[in-house]
Amino acid sequence: MSTWTLDELARLIDHTNLHADATEEDMQILCDEAKRHHFKMVAINQVQSRFCSQQLAGTDIDTGAAIAFPLGQTSIEAKVFETRDALANGANEIDYVVNVTKVKQHDWDYVEDEMTRIVAVCNEAGVPSKVIFENCYLTDNEKVCLCEIARKVRPTFIKTSTGFGTGGATVADVKLMVEHAGNDVLVKAAGGIRDADTFLAMVKTGARRIGTSSGVVIINELARRMELDGITSLEL
Repeated sequence: MSTWTLDELARLIDHTNLHADATEEDMQILCDEAKRHHFKMVAINQVQSRFCSQQLAGTDIDTGAAIAFPLGQTSIEAKVFETRDALANGANEIDYVVNVTKVKQHDWDYVEDEMTRIVAVCNEAGVPSKVIFENCYLTDNEKVCLCEIARKVRPTFIKTSTGFGTGGATVADVKLMVEHAGNDVLVKAAGGIRDADTFLAMVKTGARRIGTSSGVVIINELARRMELDGITSLEL
């Protein structure tokens, strides 16, 4: 078990707005909330990279661009270009979606090549990389195979879901990914995490980043519980 202060729990949150109709005003609200609650990152569509990075300048809150989102169905070259473009426009974390078709075809050489090239761009820029599996479409064996590739390539994180598929994060998937990712790759849970209990369950299972659009609700609920219990930290 580990001890977590409220701020440490807030720093696990990637505060998310990936809606297609999100306006600049919505992005401003997202960034302001991230600053107010000291979240780790704002998770946004790649085109919002410049605006959000400008709003977060001078803070320790990252701008996380989603690449090939949400389907992952673009070429490796397109994903690499999109990654470089996001970084050039101020993004300093990258979440990209694997080519699920190639995973379902078990074309592991392609999947490894894609992961290697995108992670290399991130490593060159000195920024974290996250590989989105989209587990709702995968068998457990396919998830394990992706974990094994990640152990070789070493992205910073592997991630359960986009939140736009047929299902989101589950405790079972986080447990499986933690078990098979090895010591050098962390796990991010995302998709359907909307309340404090679900958030805490993911952290207890080993997720070390949580993607959610309900970060404000979650952290406020945790603050209320801790105040009522007269405590300043949680054992998880």
